[in-house]
Amino acid sequence: MTVVAEILKSKPDSTVYTVRPADSVLDALRLMAEKGIGALLVTESERIVGIFTERDYARKIALLGRTSAATQVRDVMTPDVLFVRPHQTSEQCMQIMSSHRLRHLPVVEGEKLVGMISIGDLVKDIISEQKFIIEQLEQYISGSR
Repeated sequence: MTVVAEILKSKPDSTVYTVRPADSVLDALRLMAEKGIGALLVTESERIVGIFTERDYARKIALLGRTSAATQVRDVMTPDVLFVRPHQTSEQCMQIMSSHRLRHLPVVEGEKLVGMISIGDLVKDIISEQKFIIEQLEQYISGSR
């Protein structure tokens, strides 16, 4: 079973992009578009104070008639951020994401932010694990004839 630390090591880019609460939503969206990501952690003095996602934008800006340039991230971010530890398994992360309807989880070791995993990272890992198991079973079956 894969743990979060292994998933982070396998990612080609483990940079965690952040914004400040006072940044405009427009600046946050530009960064997300530039980096091809769906979420940004909101930090103050290296402390996580929220998360801003595409879902936050869709529900709290677009649907409410706000403008991205005039709205600060703090006004639309999700303040209660769930996180995982490097030793947790991909299955534990999937459970957290499924039960809370999340697509992104920050990874924290001690008090330090060390990465971010997405539902895509977990699906990729689980598919890889299942493929390995299938190959092992096929070898076992063909070897026992």
